[in-house]
Amino acid sequence: MTKADIVSSISDKSGIEKADVLATVEAFMSEVKDALEKGDNVYLRGFGSFIIKTRAEKTGRNISKNTTIKIPAHNIPAFKPAKTFSEGVKNNVLVK
Repeated sequence: MTKADIVSSISDKSGIEKADVLATVEAFMSEVKDALEKGDNVYLRGFGSFIIKTRAEKTGRNISKNTTIKIPAHNIPAFKPAKTFSEGVKNNVLVK
């Protein structure tokens, strides 16, 4: 499902113009991104949390040059679904 599919679905279900729904979806994504870039987590009860995970420093390999490189510690954005969300997917989506 793409952003366009989400906008279309919300517009059909709510009766709101697609342009207004698109602006709302864009604003939501921008707010989540801005909060994470400031170091804040975003909690949406019943849906999940957008969180920042810290990756420790590690040693990697550059196989084309056959050398080792140090990958510094860094933060990455992550999504942790709510328990009800996870259970819904687990119980309703068939394993391929």
